[in-house]
Amino acid sequence: MINILITDGMEKTSLEELKKMNYNIVEEHYSKEELFQEVKKYNILIIRSATKITKDIIDEARKTNNLQLIIRAGVGLDNIDVEYATLEGIAVRNTPSASKTAVAELVIGHILNMARFLHHSNITMRNGEWNKNIYQGIEIEGKTLGIVGFGRIGRELAKKAKALGMKIKLYDVITPIINNKEYEFSDLDELFARSDFISFHVPHKTGEKSMIGREEIEKMKDGVYLVNCARGGVIDEDTLIEALDNGKVAGAAIDVFMNELKPNPILCNHDRVSITPHIGASTREAQWKIGQEINNIILEFWKESKLSDNIKTI
Repeated sequence: MINILITDGMEKTSLEELKKMNYNIVEEHYSKEELFQEVKKYNILIIRSATKITKDIIDEARKTNNLQLIIRAGVGLDNIDVEYATLEGIAVRNTPSASKTAVAELVIGHILNMARFLHHSNITMRNGEWNKNIYQGIEIEGKTLGIVGFGRIGRELAKKAKALGMKIKLYDVITPIINNKEYEFSDLDELFARSDFISFHVPHKTGEKSMIGREEIEKMKDGVYLVNCARGGVIDEDTLIEALDNGKVAGAAIDVFMNELKPNPILCNHDRVSITPHIGASTREAQWKIGQEINNIILEFWKESKLSDNIKTI
């Protein structure tokens, strides 16, 4: 029987479907020390962002050679040492398509929030204030949205923003599209200089230098709005706070943080920041899609690799 460990939870409907497939499934979140002991028992590991699969955990798994597949329920793979796992013969998969609509819609929501002071006016009205004359916003129609990273989420965002009348400028280091009739591709410096809003959809690994620091922000239009629903650390948080304070950046929308669970309190409480606690994929629809994609990955991998051969039980 195939032994599956789910460490960070899974959508209930898809989980019930998986249980009907005659797998031995354990749902348990382990500390890193506990995972050292437990990982050796399993053939498939399903994680989200909370569990980190590092080289030393992979080494423990290889002591029994049971672990053959790691599935990240989500897009980013920065919490898995993918290169080392692959080198050790462990396949790594993610669910890149499932959350594209949810994340793109969250970005649009943040843009509207910043443009029209939705959060501020909600809070102040609950406090008995009537600040109609203070909250003069801007219309997003006709404004230029720069999208950095034109993968699945970037493409979905471009489609939705264009439908709202925004002009779209794109930059992608991997897949530039020349002479695209719908969108304008440009180099990064031009995108910075001409965009009213910039949304980032690129990977980032903990410990790496931030893509956006002081030098990059200086190249941007005065009064730019920045959105990061990708990975914490894409934008250097201290530099962002400085740019918000001096007015170079008019507003920022942040769903991901350099230190999640305990994010920078200055950033979170800044009156020009729209914040959410990493909820990009937190819709019922996205979670169901993620669960379905996980089940399909397991079925396909089982067929292709004959995973059922030589399986040990717990």
